[in-house]
Amino acid sequence: MKFTKMHGCGNDYVYINGFQEKIEDKAEFARCVSDRHFGVGSDGAIFINPSDEADFEMEMYNADGTRAEMCGNGIRCVAKYVYDYGLTDQTKISIASFHKIKYLDLTVENGKVTKVRVDMGQPILDADQIPVVSQSEQVIHERIEVDGKEYKMTCVSMGNPHAIVFMDDVANLQIEKIGPSFENHPRFPKRINTEFVKVIDSSYVEMRVWERGTGETLACGTGCCATVVACVLNGRTDRKVTVKVLGGEIDIEWDEKTDHVFMTGPAATVFEGEFPWK
Repeated sequence: MKFTKMHGCGNDYVYINGFQEKIEDKAEFARCVSDRHFGVGSDGAIFINPSDEADFEMEMYNADGTRAEMCGNGIRCVAKYVYDYGLTDQTKISIASFHKIKYLDLTVENGKVTKVRVDMGQPILDADQIPVVSQSEQVIHERIEVDGKEYKMTCVSMGNPHAIVFMDDVANLQIEKIGPSFENHPRFPKRINTEFVKVIDSSYVEMRVWERGTGETLACGTGCCATVVACVLNGRTDRKVTVKVLGGEIDIEWDEKTDHVFMTGPAATVFEGEFPWK
């Protein structure tokens, strides 16, 4: 099975060309290939497929084999893959994931894509659509008790669910302990991605993320988008913000006129290989 290892700010996935490779049990493949000791090692697997809805389809699986709706870093790498490997010669393309279409602008240098700007669409704030259990229509600075401690969260969906928690210190956060408790909290029917955020100033924040089905990752594109939406809703930042994650920086803009969130960040190829698969 031929694959390409790619990453966006350290959020790494194994990419499979679905035009050429066929796999029946993709969930099991994702679990095996993602294993950092016995597999290639990644945050999951992403299949690049033909699409009747858009130019391409992104089919994404987390490291535990669960299907995911959207991945901001992943979709940037899909854009780099299809251009760099000659599946398209266009620098403006569309990619569908779970029947939701995103539009991407590619920056090309010396014949290769170096960064990608993605129109991530409108953020979803209705609690029942995120989903999160709440008596309020929107969850903004709302109390939640996790492991006996009270936190304030703001919940946003960018096609996948996020809970944003503001903190004074994220560097020393024991995320491996609190992350799973948030992820599997009964208030989140489909589990949750949790962003722990420190606001530096009105245009710069630091963020660590615990992703459902994977654990802590070095970056989360949709999480960066959700973070900036939460920052604006809580009056903490402007609408253009650089989000510093463990793997780098991602630029986010929540456009006031269109209500769309735009994400700009890098995409990189690590290596190619073949993985033994039945």
